[in-house]
Amino acid sequence: MLSKLNQLFEPALVNELNTLGSFKNYKEGEVIMDYGKFMNAMPIILSGNVRVMTQDEDGKEILLYYLSSNESCAMAYTCCMDAKQSEVKAVAEDEVNLVAIPQKIMDEWLCKYTTWRSYIMHSFTTRFNELLNSFESIAFKNLDDRLIKYLVDKQKISGSAVIKASHQQIADDLATSRVVISRLLKHLENENKLILYRNEIKLLKGIQT
Repeated sequence: MLSKLNQLFEPALVNELNTLGSFKNYKEGEVIMDYGKFMNAMPIILSGNVRVMTQDEDGKEILLYYLSSNESCAMAYTCCMDAKQSEVKAVAEDEVNLVAIPQKIMDEWLCKYTTWRSYIMHSFTTRFNELLNSFESIAFKNLDDRLIKYLVDKQKISGSAVIKASHQQIADDLATSRVVISRLLKHLENENKLILYRNEIKLLKGIQT
């Protein structure tokens, strides 16, 4: 399964990943990281997709970004290195396979492997840009624009035009109500941009961000 990482890391590092990493599997809906938990390992996604969220003071959750194959969460790295409690929650979107890298060797690899250092820096840059995009979306975009972006992003990570998600799940991810999401989805359906099914949404060619 680590063969997917050969394009990112040199053979010696891949061998260490295989020897020192802990391989884990998660079913759809299982929690991988949770609020307030201490992290002692950083996950690298080998297959599947992961939804990363945060919550406000009232406990309302909002989607930050997705993680896919070969990607990792920079926040998990920070929590490991600084021995901090997690401020995000990561949930498996589908069946997820990952390798968890123990905290004790992550710092050593920064000096030992240039590809690891590049990978960590790239992860920080990518996640930071995604957080900026999320902030800009919440602050400056209308909810209907955010909904369309949400659906298109789900399509990209799944590779399918059929999005498996309930109206309530979408509402939770976008920090709004199910009634509002249902109304907006119906409006998009009337514009021939999608087709609504029970807990599924089929995107048509007319929908775009």
